[in-house]
Amino acid sequence: MTVLLGLAAAIAEIAGCFALWGVVRLGRSAWWLLPAAASLVAFALLTTQFQAAYAGRAYAAYGGMYIAAAVAWLFLVEGQPPDRWDLIGATLSVGGAILVLYGKR
Repeated sequence: MTVLLGLAAAIAEIAGCFALWGVVRLGRSAWWLLPAAASLVAFALLTTQFQAAYAGRAYAAYGGMYIAAAVAWLFLVEGQPPDRWDLIGATLSVGGAILVLYGKR
C-alpha cells in the first residue's frame, strides 16, 4: 500500500510542479496554477498516509519513489527516453527508499 501511495503522491507532485513549469517556462495560461495547487495539496495529503512512524522517514522514502516517477514522467509525458544514468539513479533511489522504510530497526 505504501508503494501505491508513494506513486500516487509522486504523480500528484510532479503534475503540480509541471503545471507551474508550464506557466513559467512554456508560457501556458495562469489558469494552470489552479490544478497545480490542487495537485500539490493532494501530494501533501497522500504523504501523510505513509506507514512510517516519523515524517522524516516517510519523506525520505518518498524521495526515492519520486525520482523513479520523475524519470517515468520524462519518458511518458515529455517524450524523452531516459538514458542509462537516469535508470541507474532511479534504481539506486528506489533501493534507498526500501532501506529507509523497511530496514531492520
